Amino acid sequence: MPAFFLELFSEEIPARMQARAAEDLARLVGEALAALSPTGIRTFHAPRRIALAADFSAGIAESRSVERGPRRAAPEQALAGFLRKHGAVREELREEGEFWVLDRASPGIDAATLIAREMPGLLRRFPWPKSMRWGGTSGFTWVRPLRRIVCLIDGAVVGFDLRDGADDGHGLVSGNLSEGHRFMSPGAFQVTSCDQWVAELRTRHVIVDPAERRALVADGVKAIAGALSVVDDPGLTDEVAGLVEWPVALLGRIDAAYMDLPAEVMQVSMRVNQRYFALRDAAGQAAPHFAFVANIAADDGGAAIVAGNERVLRARFSDARHFWDQDRRQTLESRVAALDGVTFHARLGSQGDRVRRIVALADEIAPRVGADPALARRAALLAKADLTTGMVAEFPELQGAMGRYYALHDGEAAAVADAVRDHYAPKGPSDAVPESPVSVAVALADKIDQLTGFFGIGEKPTGSGDPYALRRAALGIIRIVTERGLRVNLAALLGGDAEVLDFLAERLRVQLRGQGARHDVLAAVLAIGAEDDFVRLLARTSAVATMLATDDGANLLAAYRRAANILRIETKKDGPHDAASEPSLFDLDEERALAATLDRIEPHIRNEIAAEAFGPAMTAMAALRAPLDAFFDKVTVNDPRQDIRRNRLRLLSRVTAATNLAADFSKIEG
Repeated sequence: MPAFFLELFSEEIPARMQARAAEDLARLVGEALAALSPTGIRTFHAPRRIALAADFSAGIAESRSVERGPRRAAPEQALAGFLRKHGAVREELREEGEFWVLDRASPGIDAATLIAREMPGLLRRFPWPKSMRWGGTSGFTWVRPLRRIVCLIDGAVVGFDLRDGADDGHGLVSGNLSEGHRFMSPGAFQVTSCDQWVAELRTRHVIVDPAERRALVADGVKAIAGALSVVDDPGLTDEVAGLVEWPVALLGRIDAAYMDLPAEVMQVSMRVNQRYFALRDAAGQAAPHFAFVANIAADDGGAAIVAGNERVLRARFSDARHFWDQDRRQTLESRVAALDGVTFHARLGSQGDRVRRIVALADEIAPRVGADPALARRAALLAKADLTTGMVAEFPELQGAMGRYYALHDGEAAAVADAVRDHYAPKGPSDAVPESPVSVAVALADKIDQLTGFFGIGEKPTGSGDPYALRRAALGIIRIVTERGLRVNLAALLGGDAEVLDFLAERLRVQLRGQGARHDVLAAVLAIGAEDDFVRLLARTSAVATMLATDDGANLLAAYRRAANILRIETKKDGPHDAASEPSLFDLDEERALAATLDRIEPHIRNEIAAEAFGPAMTAMAALRAPLDAFFDKVTVNDPRQDIRRNRLRLLSRVTAATNLAADFSKIEG
């Protein structure tokens, strides 16, 4: 199959947009050129280019299509609609019996012609998050000025330009010329294939494989750090890999005058302002060095680049020092009043209003999680105070962390200071949940207020957005409760808001599904009644899932479904059949054995579930498998004797009721 290659070479593309742009390019090419049956699609992205390689068929063969249209006697509007749908004119129709027929021959087209026809429109509708115009009067836009287009089929140029009527498309015409590194290998070179392009760019100091470039960044920083450890920051590694074509890791020194700044301040300042990597010594403390990645291999080994970056960092740290010193002149407690002037949400009041709600919630939660209520109230009062500091205004990422430092400086209890820092946790799936009881109380209060507040004003997450991060708050509550094994009744803490409780349960189900666990079993357990103790809920779910994983459990589920199906059908006739069965009407030993088993295990199941001994309850339930299998093997439920039939249906109803003591088995998949 012919080999297709496309490169779009521009000024520097923002790092955050590159990967998505490569995905969009593959999607658009796949859609526009689907008739060529593209296979083996590969994409590349780097700071100044996105590219795609694929194999195409040689073209589209000539074809003929026959479409029957409206009857000849149909209204004129029907005929016009048919023509419009197929892009045809009346002269192309012929009569066939009572109908109009569109008989068309579609000429064949070679791959190059089709590509040349489709590519200009594809590039004009490319979905960059932000685009720009440049120079001249052309309406063509790109993320940054587009400079070159390479488009080849088996090494031959596929010619097209970006003109659109009077719009000259910046005079851009496809060709076979690309460029290497802006400084180390300037100038154009000829492209003959994708593999040649990759190899040639490597000699011209450009790595176009994003995975390889990222590995070079990570490995280079680790190597230059030597005995020091690199603070894990995958997002920074990704971003830096999108900023450089030829990664060269270098090591700089931090002036000793700034080493007393909090490690978080140093790390965030380096990351946000300069894209530097923070380093730690063997004791885990901030090291007096930083690593960064240059986009050039300098003749002096990078000495001038390092010196320049050290000079810039001194200025950044000088600013941080100013905020650090200024902020500590005022206590956190004295800043609380200023929160009344900081809007949280137009309909939910100020940050001061929010703090007062969190204080009340933390006071309520504290005894339920083993925390000192006085410490929880104090931590909740101070939790948002650092929002008014200069450091957090400059670096919002440090909210909470700076609050802890300032609280300790003010002489607050360590548990209070830690809770000020930890009440935002967990911020993501990889973050640890708070450990100390005071931190747990304030973290739960913060997230519960967030959820109940926004749900209360109708600002709920949708399929297209979650602007107030309510899903994250819900997952935070779930993780804190379940990972800390907290036996709390969430319904009471939510003020009886059933909608929020349902939202939490749904997020728990989604979390289990993401972990590959039996989320359907969770739904089955929830279906038999609201449950707001998530520790108990998960224990019950785990016990049911464990039982279902056994042969007895799997066969019991199959038998349950058979019983439920019979009951569903027969209930439509003359149900319900949920009255007690009559032992005197049992006609066969299998009926008596099933009834006896139910008599024995039903109380046991109820008692074990009440005692939260879910494993033993499921063991007892699994005992139904054998007598239920024997029942279905020997007993005809729909006996012609109506009293016998009804009695057997009542026995089956008792079976389903017994299994539903643990979960609604009708909700279980598989």
